[in-house]
Amino acid sequence: MAGCASHYTHYAVFPAENSSGEDRRVRVVWHTAEYPAWWPGADVVATALTVETQCSTRVWRLKGVPQGDSGCASEGVRACGEPGQDRLARTGEPVEPGTVCMAVTNADRLEALEGELALRVDCEPINTQRGSGEEAENRDYVRASAVPYSIAVRKAPRYSLEAGPPELGDAVCDDE
Repeated sequence: MAGCASHYTHYAVFPAENSSGEDRRVRVVWHTAEYPAWWPGADVVATALTVETQCSTRVWRLKGVPQGDSGCASEGVRACGEPGQDRLARTGEPVEPGTVCMAVTNADRLEALEGELALRVDCEPINTQRGSGEEAENRDYVRASAVPYSIAVRKAPRYSLEAGPPELGDAVCDDE
């Protein structure tokens, strides 16, 4: 009975600088399924939250504990950095396994979020590009900040016309 749940897309696009100081658009997206009260184990179920920065191939996936152990050392909705890829922006120290780089600070579960997302970013990439020449791949992401980004989030029925988040566009990427 897949039709028993109400499915929603939650999304936002906001302006921010990447770690190189370039103005970019950043997109956050996650999906929820809300089950009716009469459904056995009725609850709201959410997918991982993705964070994408314009002109970058790096996609962060923030997960909560119920979505499986991602190896992160803390509770809540978070994503850990990749050793050899990321460092703590505050100290410049490379991350170790389990080091949290991004976290939602206004909810312990994505299912509990309504209307606003507070996203803390603690890391920056060690190298903003992977490869060289024509094969170079931009891996930069939203700039670290001591104060969480406060992001107004839209909720729309999944598969409706307004359900999809806007594209980030790559015109600004081609100019660089």
